[in-house]
Amino acid sequence: MSTSPSNSSSKNTPSSSKNTPQTVSCPALFLAAPASGSGKTTITAAIARAYRLQGKVVRVFKTGPDYLDPQILAQASGQSVEQLDMWMAGDAYCQQMLYTAAQEADLILIEGVMGLFDGTPSSADLAERFGIPLALVMDVKGMAQTAGVVALGLSQYRPSLKFAGLIANGCASARHRELIEDVLPADFPILAMLAKDPEMALPERHLGLVQADEVTEELEARFNKGAELLLGQTILKLPEVVEFSASGPLEIDPALESQPLAGKTIAIAKDAAFSFIYDSNLRLLQQLGAQYCFFSPLTDSELPAADGLWLAGGYPELHAKALSANTAMVRSIQAFYQAEKPILAECGGFLYCLDTLTDLEENTYPMLGLLKGEGAMRGKRGCQGMQTAPLPEGDIRGHAHHRSLSANTPEPIAYGRRQRHSAPGESIFRSKGLTASYLHLFFGSNPSAVAALFNVAWFNLE
Repeated sequence: MSTSPSNSSSKNTPSSSKNTPQTVSCPALFLAAPASGSGKTTITAAIARAYRLQGKVVRVFKTGPDYLDPQILAQASGQSVEQLDMWMAGDAYCQQMLYTAAQEADLILIEGVMGLFDGTPSSADLAERFGIPLALVMDVKGMAQTAGVVALGLSQYRPSLKFAGLIANGCASARHRELIEDVLPADFPILAMLAKDPEMALPERHLGLVQADEVTEELEARFNKGAELLLGQTILKLPEVVEFSASGPLEIDPALESQPLAGKTIAIAKDAAFSFIYDSNLRLLQQLGAQYCFFSPLTDSELPAADGLWLAGGYPELHAKALSANTAMVRSIQAFYQAEKPILAECGGFLYCLDTLTDLEENTYPMLGLLKGEGAMRGKRGCQGMQTAPLPEGDIRGHAHHRSLSANTPEPIAYGRRQRHSAPGESIFRSKGLTASYLHLFFGSNPSAVAALFNVAWFNLE
């Protein structure tokens, strides 16, 4: 890990030549781990906060489709956090996002997903594609020299990867650190060691971390504690500078030029029950010409004036009683549905559209009743994975991640296509103008299909 100045004269001045794309350099580090639960988010947040306290602009990205980690990392860094996924969003999209961030940032951090080599594409694939050095985050509790052996094995599995070193999470003492270092070569240093500390651990619930805006003040204390624990450690020397290139001319979707949603307003559910919304999806709606406005199914009494409705994912199971009790909003959404206006309901929004929802305490509450069926939570078992939604408007890529099930629903119009095997994916339902599924869609994968989804009053397919 080399120390580099945060503001060199060429930092924000892209270079170019006749035959090469523009490039811009920025220190960057990719935080990956052998497995989930190693502490990647906690440590990424601590590093981001530590550099932010130095007055540096830190842009953080999260690998894969994730809504909760980016909320945490955005608060820690003070900057928006975007998802990078070369399957869901595409290689060119990821390249352009990094290039844009490099023009404004003093440091880019990318948090990986699951284990380093898990998935296709994996965190390793993303790091290799953009030449970003890896910091391996390992929970070393209960290990000594073995931790060094595991780290060394991961670093040598794919020689084309660059490794900056190891972050030893759960490293209890200087002696513990020495035992790990005994196994590691000089060019694979320990960048930081952190003992387990409940004061910096991030709060969790059944789908992962708690939403940032629910525990804002608590998170501030935890971020600052993490930053304090990193003081004086190698990780707070800026990492290797990486050169990021513009993606070049992108193929422009026709819908982005014709703006078919011009003059349309999309009402978007956003509150403690519904918040799983990609910032990139909001930008895409604007690029299609639409305006959007947020409303709360929990506290508002009626929908805002709108031409389309998006019921995003979230935690309706934690607020089922309040959602059911807000009968004024229920009637307003039911009227919108009866008018056959376009509605997209994803995961938690899909559960809200069913007849009933049974929460984690096995209490059952009436929901919107736009779609026949019952939703119920099922503890720790769940479903997740990358899928394509084959809609009549066109294929839209996305993912599923839920710990609930639905029953007694109508016949679906289609099933999601899984990324890597042929078993049917999530059911996709359509009734009047409603399109509902467990799938969370990445709008940028097919702007024309998204435009059609929000622009057409569908006839009743029941």
